[in-house]
Amino acid sequence: MQWFKFNWLSIKSKLIVMLLTVSSSSIVVTAYLGYQSGKSNLTDRAFNQLTSVRASKAYQIESYFKIIRNHIQTLSNDPSVGLALTEFTNAYRQLDVVNLPSDASAKINSYYQNEFLPKLAKTEQGSPVINSFLPESIASNYLQYHYIAANSNAIGKKHLLDKANDGSEYSRLHDRYHPIFRNIIEKFGYYDLFLIDPEGRIVYTVYKETDFATSLTIGAYNDSNLARLFASVRRSKERDYARIIDFESYAPSYGAPAAFIAAPIYTQVNGQSKFMGVLAIQVPADEINNVMTGNRKWESDGLGKSGETYLVGQDYLMRSISRFLVETPEEYLQTLATLGVNKEAINRIRQYKTSILEQKVRTLAAEEAITGKQGIKNVRDYRDIPVLSSYAPLQIEGLNWAILSEINLAEAYAPIYDFERQLLISATLLMLFVILLAMAMASVFVKPINQLIESARKVASGQLDAITALETQDEFGELAQSFNAMVLSLQDQTNLVEEKNRENEQLLLSIFPAAIAKRLKQGEKNIAESVSNVTVLFSDLTGFSKLSDSLTAYEIVSILNDIVTIFDETSERYGMEKIKTIGDSYMAVCGLSVPYLDHDKRAIDFGLEMQAIVRRFSQERNFQLNISLGIHSGDIVAGIVGRNKFIYDVWGDTINVASALKSSCPEGAILVSNEIYNRLSDLYEFIPIAAKVENGKNILKAWQIKPK
Repeated sequence: MQWFKFNWLSIKSKLIVMLLTVSSSSIVVTAYLGYQSGKSNLTDRAFNQLTSVRASKAYQIESYFKIIRNHIQTLSNDPSVGLALTEFTNAYRQLDVVNLPSDASAKINSYYQNEFLPKLAKTEQGSPVINSFLPESIASNYLQYHYIAANSNAIGKKHLLDKANDGSEYSRLHDRYHPIFRNIIEKFGYYDLFLIDPEGRIVYTVYKETDFATSLTIGAYNDSNLARLFASVRRSKERDYARIIDFESYAPSYGAPAAFIAAPIYTQVNGQSKFMGVLAIQVPADEINNVMTGNRKWESDGLGKSGETYLVGQDYLMRSISRFLVETPEEYLQTLATLGVNKEAINRIRQYKTSILEQKVRTLAAEEAITGKQGIKNVRDYRDIPVLSSYAPLQIEGLNWAILSEINLAEAYAPIYDFERQLLISATLLMLFVILLAMAMASVFVKPINQLIESARKVASGQLDAITALETQDEFGELAQSFNAMVLSLQDQTNLVEEKNRENEQLLLSIFPAAIAKRLKQGEKNIAESVSNVTVLFSDLTGFSKLSDSLTAYEIVSILNDIVTIFDETSERYGMEKIKTIGDSYMAVCGLSVPYLDHDKRAIDFGLEMQAIVRRFSQERNFQLNISLGIHSGDIVAGIVGRNKFIYDVWGDTINVASALKSSCPEGAILVSNEIYNRLSDLYEFIPIAAKVENGKNILKAWQIKPK
């Protein structure tokens, strides 16, 4: 090996290189293993922390929705709530026949035109049309006039009015129930509460947005998620349950995301349950955000400076606010703009101050969580930043949500990066120490070698008195000579073995098909297999026996060898595999080692080529030779027989039929079986033979390929 051909290096230098290589390798391996171990432990710890936070938040949010569901079910079964719905419904119907105040239409139009629509237009594409939002019925106009348009409280505080001074039965009821319902949503943190009659009219709300006193079956809000939730609850005809619908943009809340949960209200009439309407609650996004952000105390939750836990819906849009929108809104919005998020979505995020229903989260972690899987991954988040992510689906009836806890990879791996720097510094200092130590050790080690070199020079110069010293110390020279002799011997033996292997391989390939030869080389002994869908070709040279009477044995063998050689070379082009020759008979199979869909066509084409070869051969040498061929398709059994002298052969009825066809074939013709005729009658012209071909006890119908 000549020490990696570093012939210009001294033994001392080579020894130093070896010592440095071994020591540096051990240092690098130790450092790498330590680094990987530290990184793995830190990653596991980070993932465990994320998973713990994720599980905690998942439990909180699931419990929160369970509490809401239980609360609304309890409220819907409360007789006082049912009574309030009944009384509000009756009072609402009474207002359909009252006279509206003279300024009602103007004030309602003014409110929508100057207050509601401009705010809605900030987040909606296009310009909202006022006529599509105005209340239609007299009762709707009456109530929106007194409780919204003529309400002196500012927008967002319309719910502070307990009673309008109109003297109506509705206002009397409103004065009685409104403080109670307002207290409920304030105590439980709900956004709004709705009482909806069986026809889908919102006969009461706490917050008094523009859906108050409108219909969920006709009008501007008949396609809202609240309308679909009401329709679902009304169709179900079930009691003692609550149904939830996912967040969607809700126009009465100026397009802000809104989710609702609703329960049916039934009462007993003549011993039977009667559907009275629906109690619905607008789920507060703020409460969900408080749970997911830990009241905006991410670091207290163990999420550091970049970690967050958020919710994603089945549409891969957020269902809770992004931490980065809360802490660094302008930087967050700039990131979205850089990532190509459309301006309308960024404008809505800026207007609503929330990423709910606006921030797309189509990461690998989110996709797996939405499909019901949970786990941990190293992914790029919705900001296209590498993060560690722990994800899982949420178990909330009616919602297909996922929860993800993530932290920036840079922050999670900050300790390992510090460790990496310290490791590099320590390894560098250690390498310097090893270099000095290696130089000192090499000087000590090569001292006797230098003495041997000096003795060798003396011997080379003819000073034979140094031979004795060399005999006791020249171990390196003796080892080199022995090794070189051994290498030369091994090279000679290897070359001999390779030559023998090439000869054996060539011999195998000349006797067996390539695939069988390969299997024999690999050590297989008993080779036998059943092969389906092959075509067998049997041929006989006619006139060859007469020719042999007039020629010497050497000439006969030479002629036959020339013909068979041409057949063998031609067979490779058509995918035919020669099995054997018996005298002047030649057998080949197509589809044996390599399957072909057109094995029968290949066999016929090869047979036609064999006819042409024999005709040319006869014309060139002035012989009276011809060839008869039989071809049949089917299944065969192939294998090697014999122990000391073995051959590769094929058996089966397919072989017998092909042989029978060959034996019955007229001179210079090709006979095929009925199976081949049925498959290839549209490619070749066939004529039935006059006599039937006998195969044992069976009579076979045969077809002759029409000569061209």
